Amino acid sequence: MTVLRSPLVRFIVIRLAYTVAVLLGVMVAVFFLIQIVPGDPVRIALGTRYTPESYDALRSASGLDQPLMSQLASYVGNAFTGDLGVSFRNSEPVTTMLFDRLPATITLALAAIVVALVIAVPLGFTAALREGRWADNVIRVISQFGISVPDFWMGILLIGLFSTALGWLPSAGFESFAESPVGWLQHLVLPAITVGLVTGAIMTRYVRSSVLEVVNAPYITTAESKGLNRKRIMLDHVGRNALVPVLTISGIQFAALLGGVIVVEVVFAWPGLGLLVYDSVAARDYPVLQGAILLIAVIFLLVNLVVDILYAAIDPRIRLS
Repeated sequence: MTVLRSPLVRFIVIRLAYTVAVLLGVMVAVFFLIQIVPGDPVRIALGTRYTPESYDALRSASGLDQPLMSQLASYVGNAFTGDLGVSFRNSEPVTTMLFDRLPATITLALAAIVVALVIAVPLGFTAALREGRWADNVIRVISQFGISVPDFWMGILLIGLFSTALGWLPSAGFESFAESPVGWLQHLVLPAITVGLVTGAIMTRYVRSSVLEVVNAPYITTAESKGLNRKRIMLDHVGRNALVPVLTISGIQFAALLGGVIVVEVVFAWPGLGLLVYDSVAARDYPVLQGAILLIAVIFLLVNLVVDILYAAIDPRIRLS
């Protein structure tokens, strides 16, 4: 028990307990929300193959003939062992379907974060270091425009320009990197830019605020009063300290993108989790829908947990608060 006396270890244990509790709450909430969605998933899954016998057999095999609380207990228990059930549509294990689609969504999210950082870091620094001037005002207007534009509309505009008008890039689809690295990159560019532009607009504001906070800190004034080179101050003091919270926001944005690119994946026919969720909603494929939402929640919670632990390891004030 001596280990638990460490503030950092106690902090990690508390955060782990919090993560498990939130995850359990998400599972229960998703389960009950799915129940109120109109439509009979078994009837839709059978389609033209419907007979009373096949209907009863599928309901029994899916556990939908059990009382609601028994279904919930079974779902939660199986989920913690990695068993998310079987798809109504194709009888494939949900876990297999999710992990087949996950790499495509992770690839898109990572590419979008890179695009966002390439946009946000220089624009945010420029706006902060020229606070109140025309450059700051222009960048703030541009970032506000990017935040206001829906990502699906941005995607349609990019398709119209780079695919339809110029013919430089494919409008939709996906190619495996192993089969064609060039084709993979060509199909990735438009969806990554679409998501990256919107995310970059959001992150530009974070970078600007972070840099302003550091620039106005007393130790920067002290460094300037000592006559240190401005370039050295920007690199050694402002840059390093301002980018720490930006990296944190990048991690959270990455987790959010894993579950927030549904419309973009539909627009570009990108075979990730978003497109799978969309198809599952249309087909009332409850097991796949529940599993996808649960996986997205797990990833988001894990990213937040890692960020909290890293912050606590760096800053003792957090773990003691």
